[in-house]
Amino acid sequence: MPIASNFTSILNKDWEINFLQCYPNGYLKYTELCNLFQLTAATHSELGGISFSDMQAHDQAWVLSKMRIEINRLPKWKDKVTVKTWINSLENSRSTRCLELYIGDEKMVGCETFWAVFNTNTRRPENLALPHEHFEIYADIMAVETGFSKINIAQEFELIQQRVVQLSDLDIVNHANSVKYLEWCLDCFEPELLLKKKIKSFDMNYLKEVSYLDAIEINRNHKTFSISKEGKTCFALELEY
Repeated sequence: MPIASNFTSILNKDWEINFLQCYPNGYLKYTELCNLFQLTAATHSELGGISFSDMQAHDQAWVLSKMRIEINRLPKWKDKVTVKTWINSLENSRSTRCLELYIGDEKMVGCETFWAVFNTNTRRPENLALPHEHFEIYADIMAVETGFSKINIAQEFELIQQRVVQLSDLDIVNHANSVKYLEWCLDCFEPELLLKKKIKSFDMNYLKEVSYLDAIEINRNHKTFSISKEGKTCFALELEY
């Protein structure tokens, strides 16, 4: 698709929190927070002509490599929120995108995401084939106070659950969607800490994709989770609470 007439390098997208997105306490689920960020990023890419549909002409797609979220306060059911997003860096096969969630003038959540261009046939990274010079880069504007961290996956983990990837876990790129990894880990986390909104921040590192009917293991060491397949780590999550 061509670049939209209303494209801007900084996008502000409004959303209303619905009941399907909330925990029983009425506050937004951490997974749905990530979905809002993912959907806003997708909207901005579509307006700027580098969406999934545009990239599929070259057998390409964006895949998430790292994500950090810092939470000041969670929105709740019926809140009207604005997600603001911009590109912090974009070069060759990689891009850093920043996102912030607001209610009015209050910043509720900050997020930094690191993406790679992925060939959907070879399943390997490659340089972005589409023009992107019309995106203004805001290298000096950050959405989080602390940058990405490399999560220590060499520590001793305890196996807490085994599962098989289902069709409902997959997205349009034909692998488990990035938010599913978080969902699997949080389903093994203490419910009272989620319901009391104790999580202050979390980092996610995506190392290898998992696909339909893959057998995976969910492991934990206190505040750190990992997901592995055939003995190799595919994902790591580190929580601060």
